[in-house]
Amino acid sequence: MTDKSENVHNGADESAAADVTEADKSGHKSVSTARSVLPSVGVVGGTGPAGSALAARLASVGIQVVLGSRSKYRAMEIVDGVLEKWPDFDLPITAGDNDEAAGADLVVIATPWAAAAITARSVADRVKGKVVITMANALTRVGDEFIPLIPPRGSVAASVQSMVPDSLVAAAFQHVPAHELGDLSRPIDSDVLICSDHRSAVDAVTELVRHIPNFRALDCGELSNATAIEAFTAVLLQLNVRYKTRVELNLLGIPDSI
Repeated sequence: MTDKSENVHNGADESAAADVTEADKSGHKSVSTARSVLPSVGVVGGTGPAGSALAARLASVGIQVVLGSRSKYRAMEIVDGVLEKWPDFDLPITAGDNDEAAGADLVVIATPWAAAAITARSVADRVKGKVVITMANALTRVGDEFIPLIPPRGSVAASVQSMVPDSLVAAAFQHVPAHELGDLSRPIDSDVLICSDHRSAVDAVTELVRHIPNFRALDCGELSNATAIEAFTAVLLQLNVRYKTRVELNLLGIPDSI
């Protein structure tokens, strides 16, 4: 892998996990100390199901999250809804427009796939030198079948990278079901596949994922592999329909101690 920049937020300090206290009797964690060492995350275009779910899950482990939208008022509505739904969690989420969300240490582009690249371009100056995560999949539904689409550059992630050439783009979270991701009453046992052309981006996203209980980050190589990772989501959705379930990805044969 190549890396364009050394001046990048490489995720939280390794000691962050030790700063999170044991779960209290209600099962919730005290995260006040962890907030001082974890990077902030901005979710650009985060008012949809996937973006708001990721924002809630990250905030539940003490990560400061700015949920962004083209309309700050729309972002405020979504944040108010999340806080109202989970009053027993001290969720450090604030609302902002996309420019404010892009000012965070690490940025997620959470729009639908067709808007991801143009949204990234709109905040390009704000995300220079930063890790930018894409989580969208280019898919369509024809009857009962989910069909993967191939964007002109091969993947949504590659299209975003072309729009923010001074940023370090990584594809991640494509296979985590939004409903379960946003349900803070239960953990998700899931692997998160990560690919990027930048070593520091993989490291930063891996560190972020490690703070979410029962998540496992897996390095899947360079950004060219985003084509297969994004397309595979169609298979998982098809399994959901066929077996009336919600699939969570777990790969066997890889040591848990990686």
